[in-house]
Amino acid sequence: MPITLVIHGGAGNITPAMMTKEDEQAYTEGLQAALDAGYAVLESNGSAMDAVVAAIKELENNPLFNAGKGAVFTKKGLNEMDAAVMDGKTLGAGAIAGVRNIKNPIVLAREVMEHSGHVFLSGNGAAEFALTRGVEQAPDDYFFNKLRYDQWVEIRDSDFYQLDHKADNLKGVPNPDHKFGTVGAVACDAEGNLAAGTSTGGMTNKRFGRIGDSPVIGAGTYANNSTCAISCTGHGEPFLRAVVAHDISCLMEYKGLSLQEACDTVIKDKLVKIGGEGGLIAVDNKANGIFCFNSAGMYRGMKSSTGTEGVAYYG
Repeated sequence: MPITLVIHGGAGNITPAMMTKEDEQAYTEGLQAALDAGYAVLESNGSAMDAVVAAIKELENNPLFNAGKGAVFTKKGLNEMDAAVMDGKTLGAGAIAGVRNIKNPIVLAREVMEHSGHVFLSGNGAAEFALTRGVEQAPDDYFFNKLRYDQWVEIRDSDFYQLDHKADNLKGVPNPDHKFGTVGAVACDAEGNLAAGTSTGGMTNKRFGRIGDSPVIGAGTYANNSTCAISCTGHGEPFLRAVVAHDISCLMEYKGLSLQEACDTVIKDKLVKIGGEGGLIAVDNKANGIFCFNSAGMYRGMKSSTGTEGVAYYG
């Protein structure tokens, strides 16, 4: 059985005009490190779930991406993170939302799936569970990033929020250079099992404990061995309303669409009609991996035993 790993580091208005050569090199190295970490697991006959978690941990540890160490600041000047994993073999899933001081939120999401008896934990309850499981913590200083902080300071006194940290210093006006810095991975292992995971720091200046699609099973994250594994990135509200990840699985299961056809239907037609921008990564149970997005670009990478390998960011 072929093995495939697909990763993303966010989608949005990613164009050559907004990327320096140094930016390109840094993102290439960051994406490649995550690909290598996850694929090494698959190559050694590890599980799809192990590979997904390994790849996402690398992205969470890299401050370039809006997850883990690179998480953006909320209205209150805090870092609140969301994450989810799903196992396509068992349909087991674990998710956390609004957690603070967790070094790798994806690890906590997996702990929820495997050891809590629940699917979704949030806030203080998720933090309490993390302590009982010995999940690695990190102080506020670990998450502090001067660039993210300065961008938050620019808009903290407004009602404006922005979807990530690649910003011009505009107050109260949506940023035309927005990108969506969720990270994610999907994999098909040598046994033909699928897994998906997604992790995010959410929106800069977000209020009221806002939660996007990333940790919501069926919206931003989904895996089912009979169809596909999906991780989404984009403006979370439309992805939530369209239940994007599960919708793609349903189109494959009930209408017999291919992975590409199902993704195109949802991302390039249904989502566009409700104003949704972003994209996703996906792999089916034959180890076919794809990227699909309706934004200018998406930080992404793929590696497969069939010979496909590479990272990219532009459309």
